[in-house]
Amino acid sequence: MRNVLLPLLIVVFLLSFRPNKNLLSDKIKSVKIETIIKDSLLNVRALEVIDSLGVVVFLTSNGKMGIIPPKASFSPENFEGKEQDKNIFYPIEISEDSIKPNFRSLAVSDNKGFGLSIGSPAKLYSLDVDLKKNEIVYQENHPKAFYDSMEFWNDDEGIAIGDPTEDCMSIIITRDGGNSWVKLSCEDLPKAIEGEAAFAASDTNIAIVDDHTWVATGGKASRILYSPDKGKTWEVYETPIIQGKETTGMYSIDFYDELNGFAIGGDYTKPDENAANKIRTKDGGKTWELVAQNENPGYRSCVQYVPNSKGKALVAIGFKGIDYSNDSGNSWKPLSDEGFFTLRFLNDSTAYAAGYGRIAKLTFRE
Repeated sequence: MRNVLLPLLIVVFLLSFRPNKNLLSDKIKSVKIETIIKDSLLNVRALEVIDSLGVVVFLTSNGKMGIIPPKASFSPENFEGKEQDKNIFYPIEISEDSIKPNFRSLAVSDNKGFGLSIGSPAKLYSLDVDLKKNEIVYQENHPKAFYDSMEFWNDDEGIAIGDPTEDCMSIIITRDGGNSWVKLSCEDLPKAIEGEAAFAASDTNIAIVDDHTWVATGGKASRILYSPDKGKTWEVYETPIIQGKETTGMYSIDFYDELNGFAIGGDYTKPDENAANKIRTKDGGKTWELVAQNENPGYRSCVQYVPNSKGKALVAIGFKGIDYSNDSGNSWKPLSDEGFFTLRFLNDSTAYAAGYGRIAKLTFRE
């Protein structure tokens, strides 16, 4: 596999990078929000952190890719203009024609990356900062094609999910490091309910722990598709989360281990409503219970477990703010009303968040 995403330039920054060793305690009281990139035209829902390198990679809604190396810490007014600091690589155009891909999904590892656009034709790109090496490795021209999220089990095997084009959710899988992708037949998947789809809100519709995979659907039906064997076989589980409308259901899911998982969502058109929008499982997704019922937060587009928290600490984020739980989601504390779409943790106390207009570093404090 050729080098992808991170050229030798990144190595220079790694020499001075030391990960934060502080643990996020169960007494978090605040979050420091440090804007790294600021631009009124920026729209980012596809964001990943390469843990081993401390590098942040993102894709935008207008077909661009960006890389934030370690220790980048400043606020340029326009990240598409003249380079203002050597501590950041500015986004790189990767569209191959006049139609710019709207990226909502991104998967990266230490040496490769893939971006998936929404809408038809859906295009999955193998990414490289050398534009000549970018290539489309999968394309779907069905008029209903709309892909929402992508993850990898390991360097060779990955999965992406999308809305139904027939009578099941769209699921494509690679077993050769992303060189080729195959769409699963509806004969091998649970049948979709009318109006069931998924939300391309934060690239967190898929949760993976070892070989286990959970896919969160949403809309008029909001269920869990579960595979114990990296997408070879599938089951379906019901959830009590709010559903029944095109805008309701799970928008994000995360699992701490094989048993403990959490999902959040609601109705983005009614973001303050907090009934039946937070659910938890303790048995690997077979059964789910409502938590913090009729309590804030309301609609949120992304939820993530805090690393090394024994499944107790969670952070939820959305365009209405940032919230924190230290009791597995039973109760929540608002940390900020600043809005984002998605976030990823670097370590116990540091995460990166993205949304409209900016990408920021979040530092959680006691």
